[in-house]
Amino acid sequence: MDKLSALRAFVEVAEAGGFSSAARRLDLAASSVVRSVDALEGSLGTVLLNRTTRQVTLSDAGAVYYLRAKKLLDDLADADSLVADRGDEPSGPLRVSVPVSYGSRRIAPHIAAFLSRYPKLDLDMRLSDDMVDLVAERIDVAIRLGEAAPTADVVSRRLGAFRRYVVASHGYLSAHGTPTLPGELATHHCLRFSYGDEQQVWKFSRLDDTTQVAVSGRMKSNSTEVLREAVLDGAGIALLPDWLVDADIQSGKLMKLFESYDINPNDTRSVVSALYLPNQRGSKRVNAFIDLITSLIGVQE
Repeated sequence: MDKLSALRAFVEVAEAGGFSSAARRLDLAASSVVRSVDALEGSLGTVLLNRTTRQVTLSDAGAVYYLRAKKLLDDLADADSLVADRGDEPSGPLRVSVPVSYGSRRIAPHIAAFLSRYPKLDLDMRLSDDMVDLVAERIDVAIRLGEAAPTADVVSRRLGAFRRYVVASHGYLSAHGTPTLPGELATHHCLRFSYGDEQQVWKFSRLDDTTQVAVSGRMKSNSTEVLREAVLDGAGIALLPDWLVDADIQSGKLMKLFESYDINPNDTRSVVSALYLPNQRGSKRVNAFIDLITSLIGVQE
């Protein structure tokens, strides 16, 4: 029995929920997959898969064995990728994590060109606004909006900066007046992004002067896309990134307020950072994706 092939067959059957589906994934005959799993169960002296005419499920022993087998195969694939990645061009699987709105708005339109440029790369792009565990989720590089302090376990690399704008629709400003000083925002409906703190402060910096305004309103959301739609519809004033609202400002749908200030919420900074594990230093795959993100920062579309 080829143990490695048998492990791959078992894992595929467990994930596909059947022998036929697994066989199609592996480009093998279903009978070959059945023989491999039978041989594996025979060598272990236990049943890994419960089989009926309708479905195939993991036994208790199979569930335990699957987790170890899956990790072994993933580790082997990573080892292969690390070696292959030292070749002349980026190659192998590349697992990245990017913020939801930034990924869909800023990065997604350039993925086809990226893959065309690097034909040996297989990209798995996961959208999440959470701070992911690079090890547990097997992420090669995570792009985050904000500056993360480097640790002994994770490298933090600043790629560039963006700006945040206070914006409102002409309809809202006509109905409620246009604030001319940051402090006047305290009397307006401010649409806030959901951070950990209930109280949100917008910081306005100009030269050596900083003004802090505690903003409030009837709406907050953990989605910048939702806030953008709300501000376009006249629900209030919002603090949003340039890459999200530049086109709305240029088209006249939104008006930019307090243009002479740099503005950030709470203690966050308007920077784009890449996070990766120390063993990814020098990785052509990781560097290729970082180069893509760097090339997009500050570019208006």
